[in-house]
Amino acid sequence: MAAAVMWTDRGRRAAAVVGTVTRSRSSQAALKSQYDALVIGGGHNGLVAAAYLQKGGVKTAVLERRHVLGGAAVSEELFPGFHFSRCSYLLSLLRPHITAELELKKHGLKVYMRDPHAFTPMLEDGVNGAPPRSLTLGADLAMNLREIGKFSQKDAKAFPEFVAYLDKLASAIHPLLDAPPVDIPGVTTGSLRKRLAAAKTLKPIVKCGLRLGRNIPDLYEIITAPIMKILNRWFESEPLRATLATDAVIGAMTSPSNPGSGYVLLHHVMGELEKEMGAWGYVEGGMGGVSNAIANSARSYGVDIFTEKDVGQVLVGSDGAAKGVVLKDGTEIHSKVVLSNATPYVTFKNLTPQEALSPEFIKAVDQIDYTSPVTKINVAVDKLPNFLACPTPDNKPGPHHQCSIHLNCESVELLEIAYKEAVNGRPSTRPMLEMTIPSVLDPTLAPPGCHVVSLFTQYTPYHIEGREWTDQDREEYADTAFDWVEKYAPGFKASVVGRDILAPPDLERIFGLTGGNIFHGSMSLDQLYLARPLPCLSDYRSPIKGLYLCGSGCHPGGGVMGSPGWNAALTVIADLKRR
Repeated sequence: MAAAVMWTDRGRRAAAVVGTVTRSRSSQAALKSQYDALVIGGGHNGLVAAAYLQKGGVKTAVLERRHVLGGAAVSEELFPGFHFSRCSYLLSLLRPHITAELELKKHGLKVYMRDPHAFTPMLEDGVNGAPPRSLTLGADLAMNLREIGKFSQKDAKAFPEFVAYLDKLASAIHPLLDAPPVDIPGVTTGSLRKRLAAAKTLKPIVKCGLRLGRNIPDLYEIITAPIMKILNRWFESEPLRATLATDAVIGAMTSPSNPGSGYVLLHHVMGELEKEMGAWGYVEGGMGGVSNAIANSARSYGVDIFTEKDVGQVLVGSDGAAKGVVLKDGTEIHSKVVLSNATPYVTFKNLTPQEALSPEFIKAVDQIDYTSPVTKINVAVDKLPNFLACPTPDNKPGPHHQCSIHLNCESVELLEIAYKEAVNGRPSTRPMLEMTIPSVLDPTLAPPGCHVVSLFTQYTPYHIEGREWTDQDREEYADTAFDWVEKYAPGFKASVVGRDILAPPDLERIFGLTGGNIFHGSMSLDQLYLARPLPCLSDYRSPIKGLYLCGSGCHPGGGVMGSPGWNAALTVIADLKRR
């Protein structure tokens, strides 16, 4: 079943002016029959892994099944003149050392910073003719305190200390992001010399502990507790608690009252952009811009990158080691090692010969949680949404238009109700909506006067009451989402010229995201660090010699752009040196 893509009559008329959809691909090198390393999947982590492998002297090729590079971090012209970050839509967790070492700015990466960054309008009647209230948050602390003070002076006083508390915990975790997990077998078994060598893997966790100091119990609490246990301790106003709670559930089939949701919040605030902690920005040209910059860097080192090369299976020799891949068209490409940027499920259930894996291992792979609540809706509009809570005349953007705009987030109870509906197999009737309008800052994305709107929505189940999604289901859910947007910004529905609806099965089919999970596997405590994606796979090596994982299903997980690929590449280079 295809994703529901609708181009309205008004959009078709606009297309006559804008032009036709075109697809262009850079010229590709000739595909060789032998490489040192093959990377399956041209997503950002696969491209990062390839770049570092090539820098390390390992001749590498990347094989991407789609016509466009980027995996989930991709830009696509879905309607004439409208360019979308079709899946991933914001940048933050790309590690700074990768940006610097791969010279991504030199290779075309440009980022638009957002300030303010969060806008939560209320769905209420204004008092004495005033517009409805709203909550806007950004880098300006004084503005934040004024905004929060509209709802609670007590919360305004507590907010600076809360930000410092989160920043301390998030910054302490950074050493863990840039290194593989502790080598437990190496530290506990083998010769003294090998144990001492493996002991070096303890360094990041020791650094983390030293940075935390007396705050170690605070970190333990936030990664295990429901986020509401934390937020209720700090704040009393519903709009602030609900706005902060959205970052604890975004992309996760969980609610703010479920244990572990605190870590998801921490995961989303631990990033940085342009040396600003916790900042998120728009990539010029859409998220494909970051993938293309990484690809350009990789090519500059000599990596061969191919699109429309769909891998059918990993080749496993009689000795049980990976020997390369065979494409679905029958072409065999041989290599010393193979790195998979696909999810662990796709890697071991679809791409690896099942007879090469033990039944116990296959059963463990089947138990990895890929539940997703997300339906992504990409919308082309011919005018800017105009919010009742912060009206702007003449189609002119206000500061709030560059934000993550939180709709149906006035209270935590709304999030809880939406979650429970999806758990019971039904799309939320009042879904949590995170709207972004990147064309407010990036004029390359849409025709003059028009905009691209991203609606990252939840909660929606993978199956609707046990059955597959139909195109009618997609349209009805999008209509529900648009009805809610209309309440906050009257005229929105009339401005729509095209929409692209991606339910969880569509995210799986198009982008290879098993279950539609944007993180390549849930970011739950049983699937983090030493257990990501499984305890036996936490070092990027698979049970098959020469086959490695390098995607977001590995530590440190989804959203931390580049780190899994970087860590995997260093692991592969070390293993090749030992051969």
